[in-house]
Amino acid sequence: MLDSLALLLEKTFLLAHLNFFRTTSSKQERCAKPREESPYFQRGDLLEVPRTLFTHFGIYLGDNKVAHLMPDILLVLTSNKSQTQKVVTNMRLLLGVIYKYASIRVDTVEDFAFGSPVLLNTMDTTLRKQPLAAEEVARRAEKLIGHIPYSLLWNNCEHFVTYCRYGTAVSLQTDKFCESLKSVIRDQRSVLLTTVIGMLSMFFLGIAPSTALLTFIIPFILWMAG
Repeated sequence: MLDSLALLLEKTFLLAHLNFFRTTSSKQERCAKPREESPYFQRGDLLEVPRTLFTHFGIYLGDNKVAHLMPDILLVLTSNKSQTQKVVTNMRLLLGVIYKYASIRVDTVEDFAFGSPVLLNTMDTTLRKQPLAAEEVARRAEKLIGHIPYSLLWNNCEHFVTYCRYGTAVSLQTDKFCESLKSVIRDQRSVLLTTVIGMLSMFFLGIAPSTALLTFIIPFILWMAG
């Protein structure tokens, strides 16, 4: 049941990526100047770019190279590095998210940015945390390079960079999404709506009562907890 709930939350999180993450990136763009040229960057810097579905993060390693956690379905299909090392397209990324397979890879700043402006160390101010020494940040990133399990909620690119730079893995995007989701679920109208949906699912779609019951129990428990 817990696995099913986690899967449901991750799929909902994926659908909500576009709106929530664009809001996040727009706020950060107002408080930081975009920098696109690697001479501005120092080894251990935290780089951030707004991409199509989310805000993406990486750690600058020097020599115009960035380490970043990237979901990629192609890693499951082939071990040919000449193919997997190409820039990850949105389709490869989305399928990698669904399959929960990713890698911490090294790309050029240009490939990492994917045509978007690069923001520099904005999370230092957002998290109000003192970053680790620059060399330690870069070494942490380098040690983790390779294949890794992926989760939108528990292990995404933001978790990776915050662990490397601050010593603790957190994701503000995930936290914001979960808080917004809970505020919706805690609304009494949401409990009533999910109850009606569950009953209609049983009568017209033939869904088992035990499955449909979850559509009522989960939001009810969260509503009561709130």
